[in-house]
Amino acid sequence: MVDVLTSSGLLHFPLLIERDDLKNLERSAVTDALTGLQNRRLFESTFDKELNRAKRYGHPLSLVSLDLHRFKDVNDQLGHLRGDDVLRAVASTLQKSLRTSDSAFRLGGDEFSLLLPQTDAAQAFALSKRVGIVFTEVLRSIDISVDVRMDHGIATYPTDGETVDQLVRVADSRLYGSKHAGIASQRPAAPFSAPAPAAKAAPAPALSPIEIPRPSQPSESSLAAAVSASPVAEALSPAAPAIQPRPTYTVQRKAERVSMTGTNAYAVLSDTSRRARVLDLGFGGVAIELEAKQDLPDMFLAVLHVPILPPVRVNLKPVWSRATAEGALRVGCCFVS
Repeated sequence: MVDVLTSSGLLHFPLLIERDDLKNLERSAVTDALTGLQNRRLFESTFDKELNRAKRYGHPLSLVSLDLHRFKDVNDQLGHLRGDDVLRAVASTLQKSLRTSDSAFRLGGDEFSLLLPQTDAAQAFALSKRVGIVFTEVLRSIDISVDVRMDHGIATYPTDGETVDQLVRVADSRLYGSKHAGIASQRPAAPFSAPAPAAKAAPAPALSPIEIPRPSQPSESSLAAAVSASPVAEALSPAAPAIQPRPTYTVQRKAERVSMTGTNAYAVLSDTSRRARVLDLGFGGVAIELEAKQDLPDMFLAVLHVPILPPVRVNLKPVWSRATAEGALRVGCCFVS
């Protein structure tokens, strides 16, 4: 067949190749060789497809631009081989942290991008902070003496733009702002407005996580402000009743709490297959609400179903509980390894 097609002038330089070898070549063309992440070429085509899908179905789409603070110092002081270790650590972090529907890309050097379908600005911010914390933990295993950190910038369709170029410009601008003015410039302003607190007291350590950062934070002078499972509006309302302080715990919180209010997040309690609504979630623990006041064991298994994570099985230990006016029971739980 090759001889026939060549003699007819349809093939000038024929080459036979195994199907698996062809698939490997196609994969290599869109994959970064060092990290195994998808490359800039695939980023552009994937971004177009995801943006068209978001427009068609009316879903949000978030773009997260990432780069590494002081990565150049690693190459200059420790050598490029150690710099490659750091880049592979980024890839490992992203592969551990993202959902199957999310996509991670290395655009070149220490520049990375994430595409997060059906993810609004608040969820993208929470995921970005979680990625940064996991990255810090991963770096400890490779013993890098330079303090490398991950900066991020977020742009969300349709809030920040309706084209690829607009979203890329906004994300890059916010990334630049975070590198020079701190992470506060990344906080979405509109969904998280809150009245300014009267006074700022010293924060107390807490086992449970705290609320997502807001442009104007409520006081953290009591543990109740850090572990309360009441809705965000109730917690920040000037007219909300005072909450009595609860016992202080010795484990320092590791990350902000992500409010799940308004989402369909839930937990399945493994002992009785009961369902509980997830109010908020963080590295330290989770707050849940049961439909009626019920007794819980000192420790129990649960499967968490929340928008920014795949289903995850956890061991929970109740820390505090409170009955609501509607007869439900709110329980704050810490994670137990």
